[in-house]
Amino acid sequence: MRRGRPGAPPRGTAERTLTSVGTGEDAGRDEPGAERPGAAQQAPEGGRQEASRLWHITLSVSGAKAPLNEVRRALEQLAHDHPFLLTSRYATDHAEIRYWEEARDLHDAAAVALRLWGEHRSTAKLPPWEIVGLEVIDRETYHQRLAEGYGPPPASPVGVHPF
Repeated sequence: MRRGRPGAPPRGTAERTLTSVGTGEDAGRDEPGAERPGAAQQAPEGGRQEASRLWHITLSVSGAKAPLNEVRRALEQLAHDHPFLLTSRYATDHAEIRYWEEARDLHDAAAVALRLWGEHRSTAKLPPWEIVGLEVIDRETYHQRLAEGYGPPPASPVGVHPF
């Protein structure tokens, strides 16, 4: 499945388009000694292929002040359009979006995350803010941080909330 809007690709992506990857559920099934999820799997042609992994994304955006009720409505629409969003926090001039992304590697996860705000700007009527921060960490690191008492608590309550 292709990620993003249908139609012409965004500028600067003439050759490369990001695609969603399989979950890897079938990879290694019925094979003795199957490798752990996220490890390289043997591709049918004999090459190596990375199985997809989960990445925790924190995307921070900011810009000129916008009415609080419009920011909330836009983030709620973004959550509707992109149902994998865990939580969004917002103020009149900045917001933070947290969610899980499935991708082969950090580069793919980051590329999709960096496109999220721009690709949904017009459909969700998001403020014309710019991305000012991005954190992409794998699932193990996320859970390790929580266990050690670092990092944000798990996204709860899920949804769109003021800072």
